[in-house]
Amino acid sequence: MTKRLVIFDCDGVLVDSETLSSRVMREMAGTEGLDFSSEQALEFIRGRKVAEWVGQLEARLGRALPAGFVPRFRSRSADLFATELLPVPHVRQVVEELELPFCTASSAPREKILNTLGLTGLLPYFQDRIYSAYEVGAWKPDPGLFLHAAADLGVPAEHCAVVEDSLVGVRAGLAAGMSVFAYAPRENGTAADLAAEGAIVFDSMKELSALLDRWTVRGPAARAAR
Repeated sequence: MTKRLVIFDCDGVLVDSETLSSRVMREMAGTEGLDFSSEQALEFIRGRKVAEWVGQLEARLGRALPAGFVPRFRSRSADLFATELLPVPHVRQVVEELELPFCTASSAPREKILNTLGLTGLLPYFQDRIYSAYEVGAWKPDPGLFLHAAADLGVPAEHCAVVEDSLVGVRAGLAAGMSVFAYAPRENGTAADLAAEGAIVFDSMKELSALLDRWTVRGPAARAAR
């Protein structure tokens, strides 16, 4: 049987951290004079390297943000995580029942990945299979992070499935030559854009196991099959 690998993004796929982080970003940006709706804030940071969206905030402001903005953002986000962070609904059942090898590959620093997975009880499932863009030196939409994870675990890219929730993540997975499944809860309003990129879109983690089962049987040629 062909060896396969499922690569999960972390924020927004395993843990519901982006809603909390976007709340902090919105509040801190508002203090600097930039207004975002809740939906705009979430879309602004989803799947992206912090330095990238901070640079865009500064471009909108026409000036540098105050010294310490990023450490304060990370600290305030961590405080929220400690009291409010939850796993994405039904994802624990997915990883508990998944018979295929799997890992997580995230644009976040390793310490954040460890913290959020630990807070939500998911860390034991991923202990030695965690990949951070900060360690690889490649951030989505660059495919390097996913390719590194696949190579490290000895699985050809074409036999990997990526589970993502962001445009940059979907683009990275497709650029790596992998099949991509995009988690798009209806309230996020992202399904059409993610599907247009070429991902197999689903709106509940309850659907993922069946989608992966079909992918396992049909293989990479079934990328667009539902």
